[in-house]
Amino acid sequence: MTGALPIFDGHNDVLLNLAIPARGKGRSFFERSDIGHIDLPRARAGGLAGGLFAIFVPPESAMITGSAIPMEDVAFTPRGYSVKLGEAVSHTHALRVTRDVLGLLFRIQVESQGQVRVVRSADELAGALAAGALAVVLHFEGAEAIDPALTLLPDFYAEGLRSLGIVWSRPNAFGTGVPFRYPASPDTGPGLTEAGRALTRACNELGIVIDLAHINERGFWDVSGISAAPLVVTHAGVHAICASTRNITDKQLDAIGETGGIVGIAYDVSMLRPDGDIGRDMPLSVLADHIAYVADRIGIAHVGLGSDFDGADMPETLADASMLPNLVAALRARGFDAAALRAIAYENWERVLRATWRE
Repeated sequence: MTGALPIFDGHNDVLLNLAIPARGKGRSFFERSDIGHIDLPRARAGGLAGGLFAIFVPPESAMITGSAIPMEDVAFTPRGYSVKLGEAVSHTHALRVTRDVLGLLFRIQVESQGQVRVVRSADELAGALAAGALAVVLHFEGAEAIDPALTLLPDFYAEGLRSLGIVWSRPNAFGTGVPFRYPASPDTGPGLTEAGRALTRACNELGIVIDLAHINERGFWDVSGISAAPLVVTHAGVHAICASTRNITDKQLDAIGETGGIVGIAYDVSMLRPDGDIGRDMPLSVLADHIAYVADRIGIAHVGLGSDFDGADMPETLADASMLPNLVAALRARGFDAAALRAIAYENWERVLRATWRE
């Protein structure tokens, strides 16, 4: 790694990018590529030190096409856009995809010869960061691979699962996600099911982070009323700046701050631009505005980074992990000093993970 500020990233989709030929085109994680956003050389160049590496289960059709959102489900309006709520995927399909991607992750760990470490505790995370190894926290983006009776949850925990998004932007046995819409409220549907309530309690007992990205507002408040852990949103923006359903309202921000939680600000242009546009020409000052808003409202201790690399459209000046120093420069220009930059870059994530994990 270069002398860049180390970044712990709240969310990326590189594992799925590598696993689906239509996305990753057969690229290697160990060779620098122009495809996708993360590989080990680009992570080293930009200071990406670790993060939550997601396993997302796309629909079966997307395993061929590579697109989780068919274009026929997208409608543009004069003021913004609306995307049809995704269809549920079967547990059988989800379990098969999850097992395949888990195998890929552990092969990468072995082939890296110590350069990549799947970490299962706060001490292992600190050790990997200190050693300069890429620290991978296993995250499920949507709980479809877990059966409603939760019999598989302890098995996945034993394999390394330490962070779980209950839903993606579709329904499952545990709750309902938000459809992608702008401008719109995140209050789009029903909250947790009884199985979702049981999953929340089980995650607390095991020490698994519950990620509230993609869940609708009622589901957010259901988790808030049950969970004793810090509230966490791994990758989102501020609704007051960009009125996307995927973004977090002021009331939700206040609850996150009150529990000692964190919001990882995503780099996805559609979740940052006040106009809801998808143009990649967005200046990084807009991303800095979201970070500053959270810091001003609930404190610098409750904001971090959650890129959505390899899962969304990035600003042109933050086109992949090698360009992370551009973001650091934009935050420095916004007035964040060295202590604040360390907090945003990695210290806040370390604190929240240590407060949640049992080991």
